[in-house]
Amino acid sequence: MSRAVGTVSRGVRAPIIREGDDLANIVVSSVLDAAKNENFPINDKDVIGVTEAVVARAQGNYATVDAIAADIKAKFPSGEFGVLFPIMSRNRFAICLRGFARGAKKIYIMMSYPSDEVGNHLVDLDLLDEKGVNPWTDVLSEAKYRELFGSNPHTFTGVDYVEYYKSLCQEEGAEVEFVFANAPRTILNYTKNVLACDIHTRARTKRLLKAAGGEIVLGMDEIMSASVNGSGYNADYGLLGSNKATEETVKLFPRDCEHFVTEVQARVMQATGKHVEVMVYGDGAFKDPVGKIWELADPVVSPAFTDGLVGTPNEVKLKYLADNNFANLKGDELKEAISKFIKNKPAALKGSMETQGTTPRRITDLLGSLCDLTTGSGDKGTPIVLIQGYFDNYTD
Repeated sequence: MSRAVGTVSRGVRAPIIREGDDLANIVVSSVLDAAKNENFPINDKDVIGVTEAVVARAQGNYATVDAIAADIKAKFPSGEFGVLFPIMSRNRFAICLRGFARGAKKIYIMMSYPSDEVGNHLVDLDLLDEKGVNPWTDVLSEAKYRELFGSNPHTFTGVDYVEYYKSLCQEEGAEVEFVFANAPRTILNYTKNVLACDIHTRARTKRLLKAAGGEIVLGMDEIMSASVNGSGYNADYGLLGSNKATEETVKLFPRDCEHFVTEVQARVMQATGKHVEVMVYGDGAFKDPVGKIWELADPVVSPAFTDGLVGTPNEVKLKYLADNNFANLKGDELKEAISKFIKNKPAALKGSMETQGTTPRRITDLLGSLCDLTTGSGDKGTPIVLIQGYFDNYTD
């Protein structure tokens, strides 16, 4: 009998993870218990995803606002600098900004518009057209921004982020001035010291600023990149990928995850004899069609994964084969022809017409998005995801 099911993604429930927990043991036990209770097997090439949140929590990878402020003071000793291209997020950025302000005397916050890097809209694009504003060339002060656009609460959160970030800085005793522009070098008209807060474009931003005369130019990946007074840290990403934990604490992106994923893989092999793949995942990489928010606020989808998840899919488009290569066939003849084509497909299909419409993204980005959607961001209680059948195709 042929298989009737392809890829299956299951959220796996687990205990609440605390600092110091043996997370590898918890993950393996949770997956095996789920398999036993729900009566499904563990197979070779299954994928176990573990959300970065519980990995960082088990590591105790946290930093306080005071630690962030201390790092800022050490790296911007004058106390005056620009905060360039922050995203609009209470969870992702606001508490980091509190730390920046606590370590500063004056901050120039330059916000991109009409939206931030991950798609949170500050101004509706149609409103820019109505007001005759060109976001690529026009530089706006806070007063001009308010004159043109008034108050613009976020579509989903209802927060006016300009007012929110302003009050937050003032609460910490820092003077704050807003600028609205999209050319990174504009910030140098206000200060030569800049903290680039963009995520995926940070390397280019820093390069442009340094070439244009920036004096101290750092990114959020360089704040909390080493421990401050015993705090957590992330040598690769600093504050990027951090989340609010409490009003005075952030949970940093997990570090040194390679050992964790190989340990989970080895323990599953020991318990079941099956070779699974394992990854740590954060935000998925997809865009919300209503709010236009691109989900990926983490620096990467997956900070660590086992070797079997390296690369991109090598797939053909069944629809293309049916409509073109084998348009004259149907029924069993069509099935046999397509199956034969798949079994004999080249190891590298890139550029061939048979691949058009497939998604040439990295396997970890695709799987991480599936994991993120499966586990959710609320109260599902499934920080572990088991994906089965992902590497199968029509012939299996």
